[in-house]
Amino acid sequence: MYRVEDKYCCSPNEMFLLQRRIGAVLRPDANESNPEGYSIISLYFDDLEDSCLQDTLDGNERRNKYRIRIYNNSLDMIKLEVKEKLDSRIRKRSKRITEEEMRRLICGERIEDSARADDPATMFNLAIASRGLKPKVIVAYERKAYVFGPGNTRITFDRNIRASSRIEDFGKADLVYDYIREQDSVLEVKYDEFIPGFVLQLLELGNMQQTAYSKYRLGRELYLG
Repeated sequence: MYRVEDKYCCSPNEMFLLQRRIGAVLRPDANESNPEGYSIISLYFDDLEDSCLQDTLDGNERRNKYRIRIYNNSLDMIKLEVKEKLDSRIRKRSKRITEEEMRRLICGERIEDSARADDPATMFNLAIASRGLKPKVIVAYERKAYVFGPGNTRITFDRNIRASSRIEDFGKADLVYDYIREQDSVLEVKYDEFIPGFVLQLLELGNMQQTAYSKYRLGRELYLG
C-alpha cells in the first residue's frame, strides 16, 4: 500500500512551535525509549550509474532508495529497506537482517532471500547482480515521532541531519560526521488515504513550503566535489 509523504523544511523556531502543538495532542511513537526521541543511521546504496541519485536530481515521479538502517548507534536491530516513491506517495518494504548479512551486503555480496518480488533482500540481490549496487553514504539524524490512529497518521521531526563517507565505519559509535547545516531540520507528514483536519490545523504556520527534500541527495552532494 502506498502512503502519502509530505515534507517541509523548517527553521529551528518553527520546529519548536510545531512540536509543542503536536506533542500536546498526539501520542509519541510507542517504540521510543527516550522522551527526546531516537537516532536513525542509514547506509544508502546506489548502482554503478548512480541511478537513485540521478532520479532524485531529475525529479522523476517513480524512484527507489536502497538502505540499511539502525537505531541509537546499536546493531541490535538492523533493517534492510527498499523505499519506492511514486510522486508524493511512498511504499516501504522492510525486514530485519543479521549483522553478518549486513556486512556481506556492504561488501557487495548477496544474501539469502525468499525469491519473492516484494522481499527487500530479493530486490537488493537483483540490484547487486545486475547493476552493481554498493554502499555510497551514511546519513544520520535525531527523530521525534508522533502518531494518530485515524488515517494511520505519523508526524516526524528530524534534526541535526549529518552525513559520513566512511562506509567501513557504519555501525560504530565513534563515527565522525559532517553536518548538513543549510537544511538540517525537516518535518515529515505521513498518512494513508486521509489526514484528520485538526492535525492539518496544528501544522499550519502560514509560511512553510512543501519540499522534495532528500536526505540521501544532500548526503551525497557533500562528497561529490
